[in-house]
Amino acid sequence: MTELDDAGATEWAVPGQVGVGPWAGPLPDDPCYDPELLAAGDRRNVVDRYRYWRREAVVADLASRAHPFHVAIENFGHDHNIGTVVRTANAFAAAGVHIVGRRRWNRRGAMVTDRYQTLHHHGDAAALRTWAGERGLPIVAVDNTTGAVRLEETTLPRECVLLFGQEGPGLTDVAREAASTLVSIAQFGSTRSINAGVAAGIVMHAWVSAHADLGSAW
Repeated sequence: MTELDDAGATEWAVPGQVGVGPWAGPLPDDPCYDPELLAAGDRRNVVDRYRYWRREAVVADLASRAHPFHVAIENFGHDHNIGTVVRTANAFAAAGVHIVGRRRWNRRGAMVTDRYQTLHHHGDAAALRTWAGERGLPIVAVDNTTGAVRLEETTLPRECVLLFGQEGPGLTDVAREAASTLVSIAQFGSTRSINAGVAAGIVMHAWVSAHADLGSAW
């Protein structure tokens, strides 16, 4: 596939460097590689495995390595955290990200990772429930409300949809009703809630800790 299979990104070891320059040496003939990137250099935010790869090749490889959990987040107020959730879902190789509510969302925090991630849109949580039900995927909603079980005392299903609410109001009533399980994250300070993007990262990492093959991580 590629000669750059080391973990991480090359520029992490070189302060101030962004990406890599033009390919040095004989050009590879693997169709994964992009001729323009080989000639001009690759300044994208990707790990070394995907240096110089065509975007379509990266998307296909990620899909082949994806974990069997999906991430969904309600979008009714153009929440800036959605981009962060998408970026984290990409880092943990989620099978897909589902935007529930408004179709348009703030992509800034995604840091272009949405170009490599399978994205879905649902008009509301009821539509998400229908989609998940057709595929036999339980919905696990995350909110620190009455009736939630501790994430720390729960094993998340291997195949599931992790559903998050937007910053501030949290999950809608329709979203809670669509879920088969409601979990909360243990807190010990004065704040009433954890940032939505941070909460999503914590829950996804809990899934990875329970189910992922760490030998396949970068």
